[in-house]
Amino acid sequence: MLAQKYPMKLMHAYPSHLANAAKLLAAIQAGNLPAERQVERFFRTHRNMGSHDRALVADMVYGCLRQRRYLEYLCDPSQADAAPLNVIAAYLVTFAGWDARQLEQTGFDSGARDLSARIAGVAAPALPFAVRASLPDWLADRLCAQFGELEAEALAAALNQPAPVDLRVNTLKTSRAALQRRLADEGITTAPMPFSPVGLRCVERAPLLQTGCYQEGLFELQDEGSQLISYLIEPRRQELIADFCAGAGGKSLHLGVLMANTGTVYAFDTAARRLGKLAPRLERAGVHNVRPVVIAHEDDAHIRRLQGKFDRVLVDAPCSGTGTLRRHPDIKWRAIDLATHVDAQQRILAAAAALVKPGGRLVYATCSVLCEENEDVVAKFVVERDDFTLVPVAGILARRRIQLPITAPELRLHPHRHHTDGFYAAVLTRKP
Repeated sequence: MLAQKYPMKLMHAYPSHLANAAKLLAAIQAGNLPAERQVERFFRTHRNMGSHDRALVADMVYGCLRQRRYLEYLCDPSQADAAPLNVIAAYLVTFAGWDARQLEQTGFDSGARDLSARIAGVAAPALPFAVRASLPDWLADRLCAQFGELEAEALAAALNQPAPVDLRVNTLKTSRAALQRRLADEGITTAPMPFSPVGLRCVERAPLLQTGCYQEGLFELQDEGSQLISYLIEPRRQELIADFCAGAGGKSLHLGVLMANTGTVYAFDTAARRLGKLAPRLERAGVHNVRPVVIAHEDDAHIRRLQGKFDRVLVDAPCSGTGTLRRHPDIKWRAIDLATHVDAQQRILAAAAALVKPGGRLVYATCSVLCEENEDVVAKFVVERDDFTLVPVAGILARRRIQLPITAPELRLHPHRHHTDGFYAAVLTRKP
């Protein structure tokens, strides 16, 4: 399960690359910022680094974050935390094929030959599951209990892989085939996604945000699984829609497009900073029917005034984010209070349900793979609210011509099965 594909450019790192990667890894581990923001901050203070150097350092650091527990074990099984430079070295030996001589050439003087020999002597399959899967104990235990150890191992291996780059075509401005041709003209090769009818997946990484296609608003970066959530809403023209936990507004944008700029999509969120990123995206995409609204909490007075008014409501609930570890591997090494998440999810779902008019639709979604945040939350809600009925998603997907085999009433997406981020979604209808 430990075999991975990493760029061959790691074969040509220099002493400065290792030093900078170790500094950045240490900053991420010591700080409270998400890794992506810490990376941005680090590169802003190291402006002398070129784009190639930045990409190489980021690749090493993210690789170490994905495999941190396993790499620390390789460095020293008796230590819980290994020095960042040693972790970087172990990563290069294990996943980039380096030998002791190459480490020594970069100035690594902390026992390169001993480290290489120790790594060569480790039998990974014999290690405890949590170590070889590079997971914290709490998450390893839950995945094994929920999926069984064999499938949990496949899921962990997929979560420890770098995520692909997925695009959602803005059908207000172009078609999937036309965008694919335009991107090819700009030197970017893509392939249609298997499930999303408006999705393209990049064959390899490329500077997408610098393309003319992006500047013209022809696409948004969005995981295929995230794209499918909006289709479960099935918005109709002229309807009133609520995206209750909109964040930066990716799904609100998609809903606005699906409604062909008619009706209104309220994008609610408590984080003004995140919601503030939506306005330029709306302008670039040519979407005019989305209204961002900052609220104080789920029981905000603005929310109470709108109770029973909405045709459809999406609750993309705050969660542990365990389905996004391919993109945000630092999440699993931070303290996660699952009970607090679940309590918030139950409150938010109840508040969002009050917005739905009789006969309207409510979609509860998370980017978690844990049943405590998904099936258990919905099951409790349905018991408490007998005016809401669970609707099987298979019929909705079929109407949208999305060919995704579904055996359960809800949507469950996993990276080892569907090559998407991990997502869960349940569709509920309020009785007339």
